[in-house]
Formats: sequence, structure tokens, C-alpha cells
Amino acid sequence: MRHTTWMVAAGAALAIVAGQVSFAENTQQEKMKTCNADATAHSLKGEERQKFMQKCLSHEEAAPAKVNKQQEKMKTCNADASAKGLKGEEREKFMSTCLKGSKASH
Repeated sequence: MRHTTWMVAAGAALAIVAGQVSFAENTQQEKMKTCNADATAHSLKGEERQKFMQKCLSHEEAAPAKVNKQQEKMKTCNADASAKGLKGEEREKFMSTCLKGSKASH
């Protein structure tokens, strides 16, 4: 009986640890995606990109600030598309161009 209780407790502990590791990996993966997207949006290449990625991945506040900037851009592009009465495929094309920062969309 004691052996079974110990095995159940050990299994539960391992499940908790595995869950925490999985959560940490997912958080790191999300941070990596965000930093990569930001580096791409800024057209960074080579050593400049490496430095940006290192700083972005090592600082908790670096990625959220960039996300807020992207969110603001999304709001502006959405408002512009609505003001122009765009719908469907036409709206999608406009949003894509606007989010990339092309001056032709404005």
C-alpha cells in the first residue's frame, strides 16, 4: 500500500514539473515569435538582427513595447479601412499593405 501511494505521489510531482517546463517552453516560444516578427518588421539583418534578438529575448519589457506599437498600427489601419468602407478581399489587401507600412495605402 505504501509503495502505491509513493508511486502516485511521485507521478503527480513529475506531472507538475513537466507542466511547468512545458509552460516555460511555450512562453519562450511566444517571446521568440514576437522578437522575430519585430526584427523582420524593422528589416534587421546580420549582426544588427542578432543584437536585437539577444536584447529582445533577454529583456521582458522589450517585446511588449513592440507589441503595443503593432497593436496601435493595427487600430489605425482598421480605422482607415472602415473609413474607406472596404470589405472582403479589398479590405484584406489594404490591411496587408497598411500593416507593412507602405505609404501607398494612405
